[in-house]
Amino acid sequence: MMDELRERIRRTRRVTTPWSDDGTHGISSTRLDELLERWVDGYDWSVHERRIRELPWVTVQAGDTGLRVIHQRSANPNAPVVVLLHGWPDSVLRFERVLPLLADMHVVVPALPGFPFAAPLTTPGVSVNRIADIVADALDELGYSRYTVSGGDVGGTVAEILAAEHPDRVTALHLTNIAPLRALTADPAKLAPDAAAYLRRSAQWFRSEGGYIAEQSTRPNTLAVALGDSPAGLMAWIVEKLESWSDESAFTPDELLTWVTAYWVTGTIATSFATYVEPATLPDRIDTPTVLSVFPRDLKPEPRSYAEAFLNLHDYVEHPSGGHFAAWEQPGAYADDVRRAAKLGG
Repeated sequence: MMDELRERIRRTRRVTTPWSDDGTHGISSTRLDELLERWVDGYDWSVHERRIRELPWVTVQAGDTGLRVIHQRSANPNAPVVVLLHGWPDSVLRFERVLPLLADMHVVVPALPGFPFAAPLTTPGVSVNRIADIVADALDELGYSRYTVSGGDVGGTVAEILAAEHPDRVTALHLTNIAPLRALTADPAKLAPDAAAYLRRSAQWFRSEGGYIAEQSTRPNTLAVALGDSPAGLMAWIVEKLESWSDESAFTPDELLTWVTAYWVTGTIATSFATYVEPATLPDRIDTPTVLSVFPRDLKPEPRSYAEAFLNLHDYVEHPSGGHFAAWEQPGAYADDVRRAAKLGG
C-alpha cells in the first residue's frame, strides 16, 4: 500500500492559484510540496504503524457493533475509569501522549465509528447520538459501570450526550469545548451579555472558517472522491486544519504525516464525515459535574457564562498555550484536568 501511495504522490498534478503562497487561503503550495516530498522520501510509516499496533487494543461487542478501543488497565483494579473521546480530523492518536500520564487509571480510548482504526462503517445513521449508545454499550461490556468522560470536538459532543443519557454511569465530564451545535440554536436573549457576544463571534467564525463543515455535511460523496483518491488532496484538507487549529510547532512533519497516513491506509476520510451528515439531538442542559479546559489556540474558546448556560460547571480552567488538539499539544495540562474531573466524580 505504501508503494502505491508513493507512486500516487510522485504523479501529483501540481495546481496553482493566484494565492498559492498565502497561508490564509489554505495550505500554501510551498508547505504542501515540503510534506509531499517527505512522504515520498524519508518518511517510514512502518515505524509508526508498529507503535500504534503495540497499543493495548481490544475489540468490544457493543450490541450489533464491534468497537475497537485502546484499553489501558491500571495495576489497581479499583482505580478510577476514564474514557477519552477524540474528534475530527484526528483519531485515537490525539491521546498518545496522555496515556502514559494516566497509567494509574483504567483508560478507554474508542476509535469512534467511521474514523481511523475503527471497524468499517458501511451503513448510514451513525450520528453522535448513535455513537454515544455504542460507547455506553462497550463500556458496559468491559465491566465499567461508573466513569469520567473526557473529549473535545466530535468527542466532546458524544461526551455531552453520554452524560445526559446515562447520568447513573457518567460521574463527571471533562471537555475542551461546548458542542458546536449549541451555538446554532441558542437564544442570545436568554444568555449573559458576554455569552451573547460569544454567539456573534461564533457566527462570524462559521462564516469565515466553516466552509469545510458545509461541504462535509451536505456533499460528502463528492468530497470523498477528491480526498479518497488523491493523497495530495487529503494532505491539504487535513494538514491545513492540524496546523491552523494548534499552537505553532505542535507537530513535526512526520507527526503530521502519521495522522494523515492513518486516514489514507484505513480509507476513512469519507466515513469520518458521518457525524457531520447525520442529524444530532442535544440535551438542553447537563447536570453532570463538569471541568472545562480552555486553550487559547482552540477554534472558538467559550466564556464561562456560556458554558454555565448548558453545563453544571465546577471548574473553568484557562491555559496559557495549546489549541484544538490539546491532549497532544499540552498532555500534562490535559491530564491534570482529567484528574480534576475524576475527583468530582468521587
